[in-house]
Amino acid sequence: MNFLAHLYLSGGHPGIMVGNFIGDFVKGRNLYSRYEAAIAAGVELHRAIDEFTDQHTAVKASKQRLRPGYRHYAGVLVDIFYDHFLARQWDEHHPQLLPDFAEQVYRLMDQHHPVLPPKVQYMLPYMTRENWLANYARLEGIDRALKGMARRTRHISHMELALTDLKAHYHQFNNEFNNFFPEVSAFAARWLSHKGFQV
Repeated sequence: MNFLAHLYLSGGHPGIMVGNFIGDFVKGRNLYSRYEAAIAAGVELHRAIDEFTDQHTAVKASKQRLRPGYRHYAGVLVDIFYDHFLARQWDEHHPQLLPDFAEQVYRLMDQHHPVLPPKVQYMLPYMTRENWLANYARLEGIDRALKGMARRTRHISHMELALTDLKAHYHQFNNEFNNFFPEVSAFAARWLSHKGFQV
């Protein structure tokens, strides 16, 4: 799952959203000694979602389709592709309009700027200015995200070419997303409820 999905799966809790948003950039344990409780729980939720995602049969099918051309970057591509389908179907999942949700997220992260990892602090102005979250709904936005990620990888990834694969297998990826997303949503809701966060 990429940024938009992790934010959506946070149940609308601000601290959980912050932790879930920064989860890929936080290493190690002892989270509750480093962050306030809700942010630490958000990082834990991020890790739990990633583990659930990696084991799901629909996600495995999506990755397998991409692995011959992109090898270990297949998972990164599936994350971005699934954010595209979530953005396209946003009105079916969330009562708030996607552009309004995106603006709320950017404000929330600005308010928590001191606790954001340095890489997130560096990334956030670009994300806000180019409105990544809302632009995931457009193929042009996905293409821009893929090219940006390809530039930032240490090794040759070919991710800048992956929009072709998304277009060629659009319905298969969409179907796999639709099989997967209700289940990860239910998983995240159960996780939050178990931790004492009302959903």
